[in-house]
Order: sequence, then C-alpha cells, then structure tokens
Amino acid sequence: MKKFPAPAPFLKQEKMKLKNTEAILITPGKMEIKDAPVPVPKDDEVLLKVEYVGMCGSDIHGFANGPFIPPKDPNQKIGLGHECAGTIVEVGSKVKNFKVGDRVCIEPGVPCGHCRYCLSGHYNICPDVDFLATQPNYRGALTNYINHPEAFTYKLPDNMTTFEGALVEPAAVGVHAAMEADIKPGKKIIILGAGCIGLMTLQACKAMGAVDITVSDVIDKRLDFAKKLGASRVVNGKDKDALKDDQNSFDVVFETAGNPITAAQTTSLVIRGGRIMIVGTIPGDTPVNFLKINREVKIQTVFRYANNFPMTIEAISSGRFDVKSMVTDVYNYEDVQRAFEESISRKAEIIKSVIKVS
Repeated sequence: MKKFPAPAPFLKQEKMKLKNTEAILITPGKMEIKDAPVPVPKDDEVLLKVEYVGMCGSDIHGFANGPFIPPKDPNQKIGLGHECAGTIVEVGSKVKNFKVGDRVCIEPGVPCGHCRYCLSGHYNICPDVDFLATQPNYRGALTNYINHPEAFTYKLPDNMTTFEGALVEPAAVGVHAAMEADIKPGKKIIILGAGCIGLMTLQACKAMGAVDITVSDVIDKRLDFAKKLGASRVVNGKDKDALKDDQNSFDVVFETAGNPITAAQTTSLVIRGGRIMIVGTIPGDTPVNFLKINREVKIQTVFRYANNFPMTIEAISSGRFDVKSMVTDVYNYEDVQRAFEESISRKAEIIKSVIKVS
C-alpha cells in the first residue's frame, strides 16, 4: 500500500497564513465565491482543508430553485455541497483519534444525540440534525476550510484517495438502501433510475450477493454504465411496453429516480410479500392503489444512512465498490457557477460531477 509521509506540525503562524473562501448561493441560479474567516475548531472538532466535493442532486435542486426547506430568515447565507473529503490541518483539544495530516471524509449530518431516534440508532431521522447545506445553518462544504465533529469524521485507508473519499456519502445512501431492503443472494431486483444513487444502489446490491438485477432509465448512457457495473439487464423506460412481461415479478423494487411516474410503477412490479423501497426524493403526490398490493407488500422510504460509513469505506477500499469511474466531470472550484449550470444543461451526459477545491 502507498505510504504517506508523516505531516509536519501545524503551527499557529502557519494558520495565520490560511485564506478561506466559500461558494454562496446569491439567488437561485447564481453562485459567488466570497472571502470568509478560517473556522476555529471546537474542542471536539477537526479543521479540514477541503479537497473534493461531490455534486448531489439536492445541491443542483438548491442551485436552481433554492433549498428544499427555505430558511426562515430571508437574509440567511446559503452554502451548497455536503459530499466532502480532504486533509486535517488542525484538531481540537479533546480530539483523540485524528492528527494533522490525516486524510478523511465527513458524514455531513450531525444529530442531536439525545432524542429517541438518536438513542435507538436511527440518528438519520433525528428531527434536529444539522446537515450541511440545509437547515438550520445552511453551511456548505464548498469552501476551503470547514470544521466538523470528530465523531462524524472518518479516516481514509492508505489506498483510498480523497477523490474517492468525497464519494463515500452517496455510496453510503446505496448501502443503506440495500441493507434496509434485506438484500440477499437469490433476490430478484429492479432499480428504477440509473443516476448516481441508482448506480450506487446497484453496486450495494451486488456486494450483498444479488445477481439478478434489472435497471431501468430513460438515458442510454446511464443504462450502458449500469451494465458495466454489473446489472444483469437494462431497460429503457421510454418504451412503455419494456416491462409488460415483468408485472409482479420482483422481490425488491427500488425507486431512485425521485419521480412520481416511476414511483407509480412500483406497485405493478413487486411480487406478493415483496418490498418497495422509495430512495428518491419524490415531489408532489403519487397515487397508490393499495388493492394491487394488499398481499403483504412492504413500502418503505429510505432517508440518507445511519452507521454505514465504515462499511462503505471498506467496500470502496477493497475494490468491491467502484466510485471513481462514475465521475464523468471534474470542475475547478473557481468554475463552481459553470459546474452547476452544466449539471442542468448537460443532465443527460453527466452521471456524477465532482468539484476540486484544492
């Protein structure tokens, strides 16, 4: 394995030389990079020099329309980005497991730690979670330096780059969805949507032993990629008859497109006693004919992840999860405006974009 040299001590005078900026959403459709103070880590925090930030669909939605949940204060500063990795440049006085120079990724949601959901291990649904780029603080990862609690920071193995580290977060979504669906060898699966999360879910299902996996999308490039990543079959959803022979035949149906049309398809595809997993964020209402699925079909929504980062890092590090090849576009931090604009104008071409901050 590649060995990295031991870092030199980070001195106070060196920190005084640091310059920080942050990419801020000025109005929907307009980003600007502005000067910002270098954060001071609390006792239990690390200060991270951000190197790569993945672009999530929620970021792109926020760029185009503003946050899913608008801030109460119209003057609230709004940052974007939450898929983040980099190198530690300072640690708080009570940090025990990290040192300056460690390469890490961060889990972007920090829960309260004491509500019923946190105490039962379901901290991903904590109502008071402080998640990057959303309420209550709208603090984005598109910045040169960012603080984060030690408890939600993860060291990367020597054979993993920070580029891969920035992709742990979306990979963890797929891992969590597959685990919640209780994927096992022999399960017949369909994934509706071959965007980043759909492809991450595909890889997670494969890693858990599934081999009969159909992927449906309306963009051929994404379907080609699903095939390369191990889908046993791909289907172009533009053909309305493409799944006519698959009615009530899948043990697990994943909706990852976040689309009411694909969500409505799920009930006709699942077997009796099967599972429908709603992974995508679906706007508006989706009508459900419960009479079609009143044979003990389970419908479950999936929200982010909980306790999945260590296993996801191990899956990437071991080569069982390919995240690097999913990145079709890399942008420099200075081109953040173009990165977001092209995520909309070139949606059919882009599978995953990453912004190189430093």
